[in-house]
Amino acid sequence: MKAVLFDLGETLIKTAHMNEIFQRILSMHGIHRSLEEISTAHNEAGELLGFEHMKTMNDEYWVKRNNIFLEKLGVFGREDLARFISTRWWDYSDVALYSDVEETLSQLRQKGLKMGIITNGLQSDIEKIIAKTGLDTGFFDVIVTVSTKGQMKPEKEIFCCALDVLNVAPDEALYVGDTIEYDYSGAKKAGLKALVIDREDRVNANIEKIRDLREILALV
Repeated sequence: MKAVLFDLGETLIKTAHMNEIFQRILSMHGIHRSLEEISTAHNEAGELLGFEHMKTMNDEYWVKRNNIFLEKLGVFGREDLARFISTRWWDYSDVALYSDVEETLSQLRQKGLKMGIITNGLQSDIEKIIAKTGLDTGFFDVIVTVSTKGQMKPEKEIFCCALDVLNVAPDEALYVGDTIEYDYSGAKKAGLKALVIDREDRVNANIEKIRDLREILALV
């Protein structure tokens, strides 16, 4: 094994639930909706403007999707609020590193392994998360976002992009993420070894998984 690559959200960082974040921001602007209403509106917005559009729209994707979301809640003509949600999201998200992250990254580096992040977030998200959490980017030899190549997990190309930068073959790399579809299956299809981080033991599928990132240290 020459490299270990990570997902970001719910793998290295934790946040408040998405619907709670929406509710906090809306309440601050005098708009009061239940979590159920917010969840329904968010799902409907996603059906009308799926994540695949992020590849071409970049940061404007969230402004557009937030506009649709607000309209589904009966809030019209508030592009200013849609943009506020997009640009200030991380200020209301309680974003923080999981307790096992820094020790794991440090020991992997001591083992001489290359490391990287592959995320379906945008470059602007990475910058804000780093500022909020103090995540040391010095650990990472590559960070690939949707903004990098216009690709998203589970597409093979986004994994290959990271491997090309590292000059590592797929079977020499391990990928760790929290979802089966985007992370585990995507990495497997690209030829990488893969693990699901399942801290709360919610994944029932018969796949390779761990409960704590430090378990990686015994596998590489």
